[in-house]
Amino acid sequence: MLPRWELSFYLFASLGFHLYSFYEVYKVSREHEEELDRQFDLEAGTLFGGFKKDPNDFEWSFWMEWGKQQLVRFLLGHMAVSQVAGVLARKHRPWILGAYGMWASWCVLGAQGTAIIFLHTLISFCVAQFQSQLLSWLCSLFLLTTLRLQDVEEVKRGWYQTENEYYLLQFTLTVRCLYYTSFSLEFCWQETENSFYSFPWLVAYVFYYPVFHNGPILSFPEFITQMQQQEYCSLKSSLSAFALGLGRLLCYWWLAELMVHLMYMHAIYSSAPLLRAVSCWTLGGLALAQVIFFYLKYLVLFGVPALLMRLDGLTPPPLPRCVSTMFSFTGMWRYFDVGLHDFLIRCPFAQTSACAWLREWIIWETDSEMSSECRYVYIPVGGSQHGLLRTLFATAVTFAFVSFWHGGHDYLWYWAALNWLGVVAENTVQRLVQTPCIQDSLIHFLSPQARRRFHAAFASCSTSMLILSNLVFLGGSQVGKIYWNRIFIQGGDLRVHGPRVLALRHALCRQFRAWNLLRILCFCLSLPLPCSRSVSLFLSLSLYQKQIKNNLKKSFLVFLPNHPSLQYTAEV
Repeated sequence: MLPRWELSFYLFASLGFHLYSFYEVYKVSREHEEELDRQFDLEAGTLFGGFKKDPNDFEWSFWMEWGKQQLVRFLLGHMAVSQVAGVLARKHRPWILGAYGMWASWCVLGAQGTAIIFLHTLISFCVAQFQSQLLSWLCSLFLLTTLRLQDVEEVKRGWYQTENEYYLLQFTLTVRCLYYTSFSLEFCWQETENSFYSFPWLVAYVFYYPVFHNGPILSFPEFITQMQQQEYCSLKSSLSAFALGLGRLLCYWWLAELMVHLMYMHAIYSSAPLLRAVSCWTLGGLALAQVIFFYLKYLVLFGVPALLMRLDGLTPPPLPRCVSTMFSFTGMWRYFDVGLHDFLIRCPFAQTSACAWLREWIIWETDSEMSSECRYVYIPVGGSQHGLLRTLFATAVTFAFVSFWHGGHDYLWYWAALNWLGVVAENTVQRLVQTPCIQDSLIHFLSPQARRRFHAAFASCSTSMLILSNLVFLGGSQVGKIYWNRIFIQGGDLRVHGPRVLALRHALCRQFRAWNLLRILCFCLSLPLPCSRSVSLFLSLSLYQKQIKNNLKKSFLVFLPNHPSLQYTAEV
Protein backbone atom coordinates (compact mmCIF):
# COMPACT_ATOMS: atom_id res chain seq x y z
CA MET A 1 0.00 0.00 0.00
CA LEU A 2 1.27 3.47 -0.84
CA PRO A 3 2.04 5.92 1.98
CA ARG A 4 -0.88 7.96 3.18
CA TRP A 5 0.90 11.23 2.39
CA GLU A 6 1.38 10.13 -1.22
CA LEU A 7 -2.26 9.14 -1.63
CA SER A 8 -3.32 12.46 -0.11
CA PHE A 9 -1.04 14.26 -2.54
CA TYR A 10 -2.70 12.50 -5.49
CA LEU A 11 -6.12 13.38 -4.12
CA PHE A 12 -5.43 17.09 -3.81
CA ALA A 13 -3.40 17.23 -7.03
CA SER A 14 -6.23 15.63 -8.99
CA LEU A 15 -8.85 17.91 -7.49
CA GLY A 16 -6.61 20.91 -8.04
CA PHE A 17 -6.02 20.04 -11.70
CA HIS A 18 -9.73 19.65 -12.28
CA LEU A 19 -10.74 22.84 -10.54
CA TYR A 20 -8.04 24.98 -12.14
CA SER A 21 -8.78 23.69 -15.65
CA PHE A 22 -12.51 24.31 -15.06
CA TYR A 23 -11.66 27.84 -13.93
CA GLU A 24 -9.78 28.41 -17.19
CA VAL A 25 -12.84 27.23 -19.16
CA TYR A 26 -15.01 29.57 -17.09
CA LYS A 27 -12.71 32.53 -17.89
CA VAL A 28 -12.74 31.79 -21.62
CA SER A 29 -16.54 31.45 -21.51
CA ARG A 30 -16.86 34.87 -19.90
CA GLU A 31 -14.32 36.53 -22.22
CA HIS A 32 -16.01 35.24 -25.38
CA GLU A 33 -19.61 35.31 -24.14
CA GLU A 34 -20.80 37.98 -26.57
CA GLU A 35 -19.13 36.30 -29.52
CA LEU A 36 -20.60 32.89 -28.63
CA ASP A 37 -24.00 34.48 -28.02
CA ARG A 38 -24.02 35.96 -31.53
CA GLN A 39 -22.99 32.68 -33.12
CA PHE A 40 -24.96 30.14 -31.08
CA ASP A 41 -27.81 32.05 -29.39
CA LEU A 42 -27.09 31.47 -25.74
CA GLU A 43 -30.28 31.30 -23.69
CA ALA A 44 -31.12 33.75 -20.93
CA GLY A 45 -30.71 31.91 -17.63
CA THR A 46 -32.83 32.29 -14.52
CA LEU A 47 -31.31 29.70 -12.19
CA PHE A 48 -27.81 30.99 -11.44
CA GLY A 49 -27.78 34.73 -11.01
CA GLY A 50 -28.43 35.70 -14.59
CA PHE A 51 -25.70 33.59 -16.23
CA LYS A 52 -26.63 32.66 -19.77
CA LYS A 53 -27.08 28.99 -20.65
CA ASP A 54 -25.30 27.05 -23.38
CA PRO A 55 -28.10 25.15 -25.21
CA ASN A 56 -25.84 23.52 -27.80
CA ASP A 57 -25.91 20.02 -26.34
CA PHE A 58 -28.79 18.73 -28.44
CA GLU A 59 -29.49 15.65 -26.35
CA TRP A 60 -29.75 17.51 -23.03
CA SER A 61 -31.90 20.32 -24.47
CA PHE A 62 -34.09 17.81 -26.32
CA TRP A 63 -34.90 15.62 -23.34
CA MET A 64 -35.31 18.53 -20.93
CA GLU A 65 -37.80 20.13 -23.30
CA TRP A 66 -39.75 16.91 -23.75
CA GLY A 67 -39.66 16.28 -20.02
CA LYS A 68 -41.22 19.63 -19.29
CA GLN A 69 -43.88 19.16 -21.97
CA GLN A 70 -45.23 15.64 -21.54
CA LEU A 71 -42.87 12.88 -20.45
CA VAL A 72 -42.82 13.72 -16.73
CA ARG A 73 -46.62 13.55 -16.59
CA PHE A 74 -46.75 10.14 -18.25
CA LEU A 75 -43.91 8.76 -16.13
CA LEU A 76 -45.69 9.86 -12.97
CA GLY A 77 -48.87 8.33 -14.40
CA HIS A 78 -47.00 5.05 -14.88
CA MET A 79 -45.88 5.14 -11.25
CA ALA A 80 -49.45 5.73 -10.04
CA VAL A 81 -50.93 2.99 -12.26
CA SER A 82 -48.21 0.54 -11.21
CA GLN A 83 -48.79 1.12 -7.49
CA VAL A 84 -52.56 0.78 -7.82
CA ALA A 85 -52.25 -2.34 -9.99
CA GLY A 86 -49.81 -3.85 -7.50
CA VAL A 87 -52.46 -3.58 -4.79
CA LEU A 88 -55.63 -4.42 -6.72
CA ALA A 89 -54.52 -6.71 -9.56
CA ARG A 90 -50.97 -7.85 -8.94
CA LYS A 91 -51.14 -10.90 -11.24
CA HIS A 92 -52.30 -8.77 -14.13
CA ARG A 93 -49.92 -5.88 -13.58
CA PRO A 94 -47.64 -6.66 -16.60
CA TRP A 95 -50.64 -6.40 -18.94
CA ILE A 96 -51.91 -3.24 -17.23
CA LEU A 97 -48.50 -1.59 -17.54
CA GLY A 98 -48.20 -2.72 -21.17
CA ALA A 99 -51.59 -1.23 -21.97
CA TYR A 100 -50.64 1.99 -20.20
CA GLY A 101 -47.41 2.15 -22.21
CA MET A 102 -49.33 1.82 -25.48
CA TRP A 103 -51.74 4.55 -24.43
CA ALA A 104 -48.88 6.86 -23.39
CA SER A 105 -47.13 6.17 -26.69
CA TRP A 106 -50.35 7.03 -28.53
CA CYS A 107 -50.60 10.34 -26.65
CA VAL A 108 -46.95 11.33 -27.17
CA LEU A 109 -46.10 9.87 -30.59
CA GLY A 110 -49.56 9.78 -32.13
CA ALA A 111 -51.41 6.93 -33.82
CA GLN A 112 -48.90 6.65 -36.69
CA GLY A 113 -45.87 6.53 -34.39
CA THR A 114 -47.40 3.90 -32.13
CA ALA A 115 -48.47 1.89 -35.17
CA ILE A 116 -44.97 1.84 -36.66
CA ILE A 117 -43.49 0.66 -33.34
CA PHE A 118 -46.15 -2.05 -33.11
CA LEU A 119 -45.47 -3.04 -36.75
CA HIS A 120 -41.73 -3.41 -36.12
CA THR A 121 -42.50 -5.54 -33.07
CA LEU A 122 -44.91 -7.74 -35.03
CA ILE A 123 -42.47 -8.25 -37.90
CA SER A 124 -39.71 -9.24 -35.51
CA PHE A 125 -42.03 -11.69 -33.73
CA CYS A 126 -43.08 -13.32 -37.00
CA VAL A 127 -39.48 -13.77 -38.16
CA ALA A 128 -38.56 -15.23 -34.76
CA GLN A 129 -41.01 -18.09 -35.39
CA PHE A 130 -38.45 -19.59 -37.79
CA GLN A 131 -36.11 -19.91 -34.79
CA SER A 132 -33.11 -18.80 -36.83
CA GLN A 133 -30.66 -16.43 -35.18
CA LEU A 134 -29.39 -15.31 -38.58
CA LEU A 135 -32.88 -14.41 -39.82
CA SER A 136 -33.68 -12.62 -36.58
CA TRP A 137 -30.53 -10.52 -36.82
CA LEU A 138 -31.12 -9.74 -40.50
CA CYS A 139 -34.66 -8.66 -39.67
CA SER A 140 -33.48 -6.37 -36.85
CA LEU A 141 -30.76 -4.83 -39.00
CA PHE A 142 -33.23 -4.30 -41.83
CA LEU A 143 -35.71 -2.56 -39.53
CA LEU A 144 -32.87 -0.45 -38.13
CA THR A 145 -31.80 0.45 -41.67
CA THR A 146 -35.27 1.70 -42.55
CA LEU A 147 -34.84 4.43 -39.92
CA ARG A 148 -32.10 5.97 -42.11
CA LEU A 149 -33.87 5.76 -45.50
CA GLN A 150 -34.60 9.26 -46.76
CA ASP A 151 -38.00 8.44 -48.26
CA VAL A 152 -39.13 6.77 -45.03
CA GLU A 153 -37.83 9.73 -43.03
CA GLU A 154 -39.85 12.17 -45.13
CA VAL A 155 -43.02 10.14 -44.58
CA LYS A 156 -42.50 10.11 -40.80
CA ARG A 157 -41.71 13.82 -40.76
CA GLY A 158 -45.06 14.42 -42.43
CA TRP A 159 -46.83 12.92 -39.42
CA TYR A 160 -45.63 15.67 -37.08
CA GLN A 161 -45.59 19.44 -36.88
CA THR A 162 -42.10 19.80 -35.34
CA GLU A 163 -38.70 18.17 -35.83
CA ASN A 164 -38.53 17.29 -32.13
CA GLU A 165 -41.58 15.03 -32.45
CA TYR A 166 -39.95 13.22 -35.35
CA TYR A 167 -36.67 12.82 -33.45
CA LEU A 168 -38.52 11.40 -30.45
CA LEU A 169 -39.99 8.71 -32.70
CA GLN A 170 -36.54 7.97 -34.14
CA PHE A 171 -34.98 7.62 -30.70
CA THR A 172 -37.81 5.40 -29.52
CA LEU A 173 -37.59 3.10 -32.56
CA THR A 174 -33.83 2.82 -32.16
CA VAL A 175 -34.07 1.72 -28.51
CA ARG A 176 -37.05 -0.57 -29.20
CA CYS A 177 -34.92 -2.37 -31.79
CA LEU A 178 -32.69 -3.81 -29.06
CA TYR A 179 -35.74 -4.90 -27.10
CA TYR A 180 -37.47 -6.92 -29.79
CA THR A 181 -34.07 -8.27 -30.88
CA SER A 182 -33.54 -9.59 -27.36
CA PHE A 183 -36.91 -11.35 -27.46
CA SER A 184 -36.29 -12.83 -30.91
CA LEU A 185 -32.90 -14.28 -30.02
CA GLU A 186 -34.17 -15.69 -26.74
CA PHE A 187 -37.10 -17.24 -28.62
CA CYS A 188 -34.64 -18.91 -31.00
CA TRP A 189 -32.64 -20.34 -28.09
CA GLN A 190 -35.51 -21.77 -26.06
CA GLU A 191 -35.30 -25.57 -25.88
CA THR A 192 -38.84 -26.19 -24.68
CA GLU A 193 -42.01 -24.23 -25.26
CA ASN A 194 -42.50 -21.50 -22.71
CA SER A 195 -45.71 -19.53 -22.28
CA PHE A 196 -43.73 -16.37 -21.61
CA TYR A 197 -42.36 -16.35 -25.17
CA SER A 198 -45.63 -15.13 -26.59
CA PHE A 199 -46.73 -12.01 -28.42
CA PRO A 200 -48.63 -10.52 -25.43
CA TRP A 201 -45.50 -10.75 -23.29
CA LEU A 202 -43.45 -9.21 -26.09
CA VAL A 203 -45.86 -6.27 -26.32
CA ALA A 204 -45.74 -5.80 -22.53
CA TYR A 205 -41.92 -5.87 -22.72
CA VAL A 206 -41.56 -3.48 -25.67
CA PHE A 207 -44.13 -0.96 -24.38
CA TYR A 208 -42.91 -0.90 -20.76
CA TYR A 209 -42.96 2.87 -20.44
CA PRO A 210 -40.10 3.90 -18.07
CA VAL A 211 -37.53 2.63 -20.60
CA PHE A 212 -39.66 3.23 -23.69
CA HIS A 213 -38.03 6.31 -25.21
CA ASN A 214 -34.39 6.22 -24.15
CA GLY A 215 -33.58 3.04 -22.24
CA PRO A 216 -31.61 1.77 -20.40
CA ILE A 217 -31.51 -1.70 -21.93
CA LEU A 218 -33.03 -4.63 -20.03
CA SER A 219 -33.03 -8.07 -21.65
CA PHE A 220 -36.23 -10.07 -22.10
CA PRO A 221 -35.29 -12.89 -19.64
CA GLU A 222 -34.52 -10.32 -16.96
CA PHE A 223 -37.81 -8.55 -17.54
CA ILE A 224 -39.84 -11.75 -17.35
CA THR A 225 -38.01 -13.09 -14.29
CA GLN A 226 -38.37 -9.88 -12.36
CA MET A 227 -42.01 -9.39 -13.30
CA GLN A 228 -42.78 -12.87 -12.01
CA GLN A 229 -40.68 -12.68 -8.83
CA GLN A 230 -41.55 -9.32 -7.42
CA GLU A 231 -41.21 -8.65 -3.72
CA TYR A 232 -43.97 -6.59 -2.20
CA CYS A 233 -42.90 -3.20 -0.85
CA SER A 234 -45.26 -1.17 1.28
CA LEU A 235 -46.61 2.10 -0.06
CA LYS A 236 -44.80 3.99 2.69
CA SER A 237 -41.38 2.51 1.82
CA SER A 238 -42.02 3.07 -1.90
CA LEU A 239 -42.89 6.73 -1.39
CA SER A 240 -39.87 7.21 0.88
CA ALA A 241 -37.57 5.63 -1.71
CA PHE A 242 -39.15 7.75 -4.44
CA ALA A 243 -38.67 10.99 -2.48
CA LEU A 244 -35.03 10.26 -1.68
CA GLY A 245 -34.28 9.05 -5.21
CA LEU A 246 -35.96 12.10 -6.69
CA GLY A 247 -33.88 14.36 -4.46
CA ARG A 248 -30.74 12.70 -5.73
CA LEU A 249 -31.82 13.09 -9.35
CA LEU A 250 -32.49 16.77 -8.75
CA CYS A 251 -28.92 17.14 -7.47
CA TYR A 252 -27.59 15.53 -10.68
CA TRP A 253 -29.79 17.82 -12.76
CA TRP A 254 -28.70 20.90 -10.80
CA LEU A 255 -25.01 20.07 -11.30
CA ALA A 256 -25.52 19.53 -15.05
CA GLU A 257 -27.38 22.83 -15.35
CA LEU A 258 -24.67 24.59 -13.35
CA MET A 259 -22.05 23.36 -15.81
CA VAL A 260 -23.86 24.62 -18.92
CA HIS A 261 -24.45 28.00 -17.24
CA LEU A 262 -20.85 28.54 -16.11
CA MET A 263 -18.88 26.80 -18.89
CA TYR A 264 -19.93 27.09 -22.53
CA MET A 265 -18.02 23.97 -23.58
CA HIS A 266 -20.50 22.90 -26.25
CA ALA A 267 -20.53 26.31 -27.90
CA ILE A 268 -16.72 26.49 -27.80
CA TYR A 269 -16.52 23.02 -29.37
CA SER A 270 -18.75 24.28 -32.16
CA SER A 271 -16.34 27.17 -32.83
CA ALA A 272 -13.25 25.61 -34.38
CA PRO A 273 -11.18 28.85 -34.52
CA LEU A 274 -11.75 29.50 -30.81
CA LEU A 275 -10.98 25.88 -29.91
CA ARG A 276 -7.68 26.10 -31.80
CA ALA A 277 -6.74 29.34 -30.00
CA VAL A 278 -7.42 28.49 -26.33
CA SER A 279 -4.62 27.63 -23.92
CA CYS A 280 -3.60 24.09 -23.05
CA TRP A 281 -5.24 24.31 -19.63
CA THR A 282 -8.48 25.45 -21.24
CA LEU A 283 -8.25 22.68 -23.82
CA GLY A 284 -7.81 20.08 -21.09
CA GLY A 285 -10.57 21.64 -19.00
CA LEU A 286 -12.95 21.53 -21.96
CA ALA A 287 -12.26 17.83 -22.40
CA LEU A 288 -12.87 17.12 -18.72
CA ALA A 289 -15.98 19.29 -18.59
CA GLN A 290 -17.40 17.61 -21.69
CA VAL A 291 -17.04 14.05 -20.42
CA ILE A 292 -18.18 14.88 -16.86
CA PHE A 293 -21.24 16.65 -18.24
CA PHE A 294 -21.95 13.58 -20.37
CA TYR A 295 -21.76 11.47 -17.20
CA LEU A 296 -24.12 13.75 -15.26
CA LYS A 297 -26.51 13.86 -18.20
CA TYR A 298 -26.89 10.09 -18.23
CA LEU A 299 -27.20 9.92 -14.47
CA VAL A 300 -30.38 11.91 -15.03
CA LEU A 301 -31.57 10.25 -18.26
CA PHE A 302 -30.98 6.72 -16.91
CA GLY A 303 -31.69 7.60 -13.29
CA VAL A 304 -35.33 8.57 -13.88
CA PRO A 305 -36.37 5.23 -15.47
CA ALA A 306 -34.15 3.34 -13.00
CA LEU A 307 -36.05 4.87 -10.07
CA LEU A 308 -39.42 3.95 -11.57
CA MET A 309 -38.22 0.43 -12.34
CA ARG A 310 -37.18 -0.08 -8.73
CA LEU A 311 -40.58 1.11 -7.57
CA ASP A 312 -42.07 -1.52 -9.90
CA GLY A 313 -39.94 -4.22 -8.24
CA LEU A 314 -37.48 -4.50 -11.14
CA THR A 315 -33.70 -4.25 -10.98
CA PRO A 316 -32.33 -1.84 -13.61
CA PRO A 317 -28.74 -1.87 -14.84
CA PRO A 318 -26.40 0.05 -12.55
CA LEU A 319 -26.10 3.74 -13.31
CA PRO A 320 -22.98 4.91 -15.17
CA ARG A 321 -19.77 5.01 -13.20
CA CYS A 322 -17.99 8.36 -12.90
CA VAL A 323 -15.79 8.92 -15.94
CA SER A 324 -13.08 10.38 -13.70
CA THR A 325 -12.44 6.84 -12.44
CA MET A 326 -12.16 5.32 -15.92
CA PHE A 327 -8.66 4.51 -17.13
CA SER A 328 -9.15 1.87 -19.85
CA PHE A 329 -11.29 1.28 -22.92
CA THR A 330 -12.50 -2.01 -21.47
CA GLY A 331 -13.60 -0.37 -18.22
CA MET A 332 -15.38 2.44 -20.01
CA TRP A 333 -17.48 -0.01 -22.00
CA ARG A 334 -18.10 -2.25 -19.02
CA TYR A 335 -19.24 0.33 -16.50
CA PHE A 336 -20.75 3.32 -18.30
CA ASP A 337 -23.74 1.95 -20.20
CA VAL A 338 -24.03 -1.39 -18.41
CA GLY A 339 -27.29 -2.33 -20.13
CA LEU A 340 -25.80 -1.94 -23.61
CA HIS A 341 -22.64 -3.77 -22.58
CA ASP A 342 -24.73 -6.65 -21.23
CA PHE A 343 -26.63 -6.79 -24.51
CA LEU A 344 -23.40 -6.93 -26.53
CA ILE A 345 -21.12 -9.04 -24.35
CA ARG A 346 -22.71 -10.79 -21.42
CA CYS A 347 -25.93 -11.60 -19.66
CA PRO A 348 -27.36 -8.98 -17.28
CA PHE A 349 -26.75 -8.80 -13.60
CA ALA A 350 -27.90 -11.24 -10.94
CA GLN A 351 -31.08 -10.55 -9.05
CA THR A 352 -31.46 -9.20 -5.56
CA SER A 353 -34.34 -8.21 -3.38
CA ALA A 354 -36.30 -5.32 -4.84
CA CYS A 355 -36.69 -3.57 -1.48
CA ALA A 356 -33.01 -4.17 -0.76
CA TRP A 357 -32.18 -2.57 -4.10
CA LEU A 358 -34.37 0.40 -3.20
CA ARG A 359 -32.46 0.93 0.02
CA GLU A 360 -29.07 0.25 -1.60
CA TRP A 361 -29.65 2.63 -4.50
CA ILE A 362 -30.40 5.48 -2.11
CA ILE A 363 -26.97 5.01 -0.52
CA TRP A 364 -24.79 3.98 -3.46
CA GLU A 365 -24.87 1.86 -6.61
CA THR A 366 -22.79 -1.29 -6.34
CA ASP A 367 -21.56 -3.70 -8.96
CA SER A 368 -23.63 -6.82 -9.37
CA GLU A 369 -22.43 -10.28 -10.17
CA MET A 370 -22.75 -11.25 -13.80
CA SER A 371 -23.92 -14.55 -15.18
CA SER A 372 -22.84 -16.04 -18.48
CA GLU A 373 -25.88 -17.26 -20.37
CA CYS A 374 -27.31 -14.74 -22.83
CA ARG A 375 -24.95 -13.07 -25.25
CA TYR A 376 -26.26 -11.49 -28.39
CA VAL A 377 -23.33 -10.14 -30.43
CA TYR A 378 -19.79 -10.82 -29.23
CA ILE A 379 -20.09 -14.51 -28.31
CA PRO A 380 -22.16 -15.70 -31.34
CA VAL A 381 -19.66 -14.25 -33.82
CA GLY A 382 -16.62 -15.80 -32.16
CA GLY A 383 -15.91 -14.48 -28.69
CA SER A 384 -12.45 -14.96 -27.23
CA GLN A 385 -12.27 -18.75 -27.14
CA HIS A 386 -11.59 -19.52 -30.82
CA GLY A 387 -8.22 -17.98 -31.56
CA LEU A 388 -6.81 -14.53 -32.14
CA LEU A 389 -8.40 -13.85 -35.54
CA ARG A 390 -11.89 -14.81 -34.36
CA THR A 391 -11.44 -12.60 -31.31
CA LEU A 392 -10.40 -9.63 -33.46
CA PHE A 393 -13.32 -10.27 -35.80
CA ALA A 394 -15.85 -10.58 -32.96
CA THR A 395 -14.61 -7.35 -31.37
CA ALA A 396 -14.76 -5.53 -34.71
CA VAL A 397 -18.31 -6.74 -35.40
CA THR A 398 -19.40 -5.64 -31.92
CA PHE A 399 -18.09 -2.11 -32.36
CA ALA A 400 -19.44 -1.94 -35.92
CA PHE A 401 -22.92 -2.79 -34.63
CA VAL A 402 -22.67 -0.16 -31.90
CA SER A 403 -21.63 2.48 -34.44
CA PHE A 404 -24.45 1.52 -36.82
CA TRP A 405 -27.02 1.45 -34.01
CA HIS A 406 -25.99 4.95 -32.92
CA GLY A 407 -26.59 6.28 -36.42
CA GLY A 408 -23.69 5.18 -38.60
CA HIS A 409 -22.27 8.67 -39.17
CA ASP A 410 -18.65 9.09 -40.24
CA TYR A 411 -17.43 10.29 -36.84
CA LEU A 412 -19.10 7.29 -35.18
CA TRP A 413 -17.08 4.93 -37.36
CA TYR A 414 -13.90 6.77 -36.34
CA TRP A 415 -14.96 6.50 -32.71
CA ALA A 416 -15.69 2.78 -33.06
CA ALA A 417 -12.33 2.21 -34.75
CA LEU A 418 -10.47 4.00 -31.96
CA ASN A 419 -12.28 1.93 -29.35
CA TRP A 420 -11.56 -1.28 -31.25
CA LEU A 421 -7.87 -0.44 -31.45
CA GLY A 422 -7.83 0.50 -27.76
CA VAL A 423 -9.51 -2.71 -26.60
CA VAL A 424 -7.30 -4.84 -28.86
CA ALA A 425 -4.13 -3.12 -27.62
CA GLU A 426 -5.11 -3.53 -23.97
CA ASN A 427 -5.92 -7.22 -24.39
CA THR A 428 -2.79 -7.86 -26.44
CA VAL A 429 -0.54 -6.43 -23.74
CA GLN A 430 -2.54 -8.28 -21.11
CA ARG A 431 -1.82 -11.60 -22.80
CA LEU A 432 1.84 -10.65 -23.04
CA VAL A 433 2.00 -9.81 -19.35
CA GLN A 434 0.44 -13.15 -18.48
CA THR A 435 3.53 -14.98 -19.72
CA PRO A 436 5.39 -16.53 -16.77
CA CYS A 437 8.73 -14.82 -17.44
CA ILE A 438 7.24 -11.32 -17.34
CA GLN A 439 5.14 -12.11 -14.27
CA ASP A 440 8.21 -13.38 -12.47
CA SER A 441 10.19 -10.30 -13.49
CA LEU A 442 7.52 -7.95 -12.24
CA ILE A 443 7.25 -9.67 -8.89
CA HIS A 444 10.98 -10.24 -8.45
CA PHE A 445 12.45 -6.89 -9.48
CA LEU A 446 9.74 -4.40 -8.44
CA SER A 447 8.16 -3.86 -5.08
CA PRO A 448 4.34 -3.69 -4.83
CA GLN A 449 4.54 0.09 -4.51
CA ALA A 450 6.73 0.42 -7.61
CA ARG A 451 4.39 -1.87 -9.58
CA ARG A 452 1.47 0.29 -8.57
CA ARG A 453 3.23 3.45 -9.74
CA PHE A 454 4.22 1.90 -13.04
CA HIS A 455 0.67 0.67 -13.38
CA ALA A 456 -0.61 4.24 -13.17
CA ALA A 457 2.08 5.64 -15.44
CA PHE A 458 1.33 3.23 -18.26
CA ALA A 459 -2.42 3.39 -17.69
CA SER A 460 -2.24 7.14 -18.35
CA CYS A 461 -1.36 6.39 -21.99
CA SER A 462 -4.56 4.38 -22.41
CA THR A 463 -6.50 7.04 -20.53
CA SER A 464 -5.33 9.81 -22.86
CA MET A 465 -6.44 7.89 -25.94
CA LEU A 466 -9.72 7.01 -24.22
CA ILE A 467 -10.40 10.70 -23.65
CA LEU A 468 -9.58 11.44 -27.29
CA SER A 469 -12.01 8.76 -28.52
CA ASN A 470 -14.73 10.09 -26.21
CA LEU A 471 -14.21 13.59 -27.60
CA VAL A 472 -14.68 12.24 -31.12
CA PHE A 473 -17.96 10.69 -29.99
CA LEU A 474 -19.17 13.80 -28.16
CA GLY A 475 -17.80 16.56 -30.38
CA GLY A 476 -17.35 14.97 -33.79
CA SER A 477 -14.33 14.23 -35.94
CA GLN A 478 -13.34 17.91 -36.25
CA VAL A 479 -12.92 18.25 -32.47
CA GLY A 480 -10.91 15.03 -32.42
CA LYS A 481 -8.60 16.34 -35.17
CA ILE A 482 -8.04 19.63 -33.33
CA TYR A 483 -7.04 17.79 -30.14
CA TRP A 484 -4.82 15.41 -32.09
CA ASN A 485 -3.06 18.24 -33.92
CA ARG A 486 -2.53 20.39 -30.85
CA ILE A 487 -1.29 17.57 -28.63
CA PHE A 488 0.63 15.26 -30.93
CA ILE A 489 1.47 17.35 -34.02
CA GLN A 490 1.94 20.95 -32.88
CA GLY A 491 3.17 20.02 -29.42
CA GLY A 492 4.50 23.16 -27.78
CA ASP A 493 3.36 23.73 -24.24
CA LEU A 494 0.92 20.83 -24.52
CA ARG A 495 3.81 18.38 -24.66
CA VAL A 496 4.68 19.56 -21.18
CA HIS A 497 1.23 20.05 -19.69
CA GLY A 498 -0.89 17.76 -21.89
CA PRO A 499 -0.25 14.53 -19.97
CA ARG A 500 -1.04 16.31 -16.72
CA VAL A 501 -4.22 17.90 -18.03
CA LEU A 502 -5.67 15.24 -20.34
CA ALA A 503 -4.60 12.21 -18.30
CA LEU A 504 -5.55 13.57 -14.92
CA ARG A 505 -7.95 10.74 -14.42
CA HIS A 506 -5.44 7.97 -14.99
CA ALA A 507 -6.87 5.18 -13.17
CA LEU A 508 -7.12 6.04 -9.67
CA CYS A 509 -9.97 3.68 -9.00
CA ARG A 510 -10.77 2.10 -5.62
CA GLN A 511 -8.10 3.40 -3.29
CA PHE A 512 -10.46 5.62 -1.33
CA ARG A 513 -13.40 3.24 -1.33
CA ALA A 514 -13.10 2.83 2.41
CA TRP A 515 -13.45 6.54 2.89
CA ASN A 516 -17.21 6.44 2.45
CA LEU A 517 -17.89 10.01 3.49
CA LEU A 518 -15.23 11.41 1.18
CA ARG A 519 -16.39 9.14 -1.63
CA ILE A 520 -20.01 10.27 -1.39
CA LEU A 521 -19.00 13.92 -1.04
CA CYS A 522 -16.77 13.81 -4.12
CA PHE A 523 -19.48 12.03 -6.09
CA CYS A 524 -22.17 14.53 -5.19
CA LEU A 525 -19.89 17.38 -6.20
CA SER A 526 -19.13 15.57 -9.48
CA LEU A 527 -15.44 15.66 -8.68
CA PRO A 528 -13.05 12.87 -9.66
CA LEU A 529 -12.33 10.15 -7.14
CA PRO A 530 -8.61 9.62 -6.95
CA CYS A 531 -7.55 6.03 -7.01
CA SER A 532 -4.51 4.04 -6.22
CA ARG A 533 -3.49 3.70 -9.84
CA SER A 534 -3.11 7.35 -10.84
CA VAL A 535 0.26 8.95 -10.71
CA SER A 536 2.35 10.91 -13.14
CA LEU A 537 5.22 9.16 -14.86
CA PHE A 538 7.67 11.85 -13.84
CA LEU A 539 6.72 11.41 -10.17
CA SER A 540 7.14 7.63 -10.40
CA LEU A 541 10.59 8.04 -11.85
CA SER A 542 11.65 10.58 -9.25
CA LEU A 543 10.46 8.44 -6.33
CA TYR A 544 12.06 5.23 -7.52
CA GLN A 545 14.75 6.41 -9.90
CA LYS A 546 17.60 4.46 -8.39
CA GLN A 547 15.63 1.22 -8.00
CA ILE A 548 14.26 1.45 -11.53
CA LYS A 549 17.70 1.97 -13.06
CA ASN A 550 19.06 -1.12 -11.34
CA ASN A 551 16.07 -3.29 -12.19
CA LEU A 552 15.77 -2.29 -15.83
CA LYS A 553 19.33 -3.45 -16.40
CA LYS A 554 18.24 -6.95 -15.41
CA SER A 555 14.82 -7.36 -17.01
CA PHE A 556 12.55 -6.16 -19.76
CA LEU A 557 9.37 -4.81 -18.27
CA VAL A 558 5.99 -4.81 -19.90
CA PHE A 559 3.14 -3.48 -17.85
CA LEU A 560 -0.61 -3.63 -18.15
CA PRO A 561 -3.44 -2.45 -15.87
CA ASN A 562 -5.78 -5.05 -14.39
CA HIS A 563 -3.34 -7.98 -14.47
CA PRO A 564 -3.89 -10.36 -11.52
CA SER A 565 -0.23 -10.25 -10.49
CA LEU A 566 -0.50 -6.50 -10.12
CA GLN A 567 -3.57 -6.43 -7.94
CA TYR A 568 -3.24 -4.90 -4.58
CA THR A 569 -3.84 -6.68 -1.31
CA ALA A 570 -4.82 -3.80 0.89
CA GLU A 571 -6.83 -0.62 0.72
CA VAL A 572 -6.93 2.45 2.90
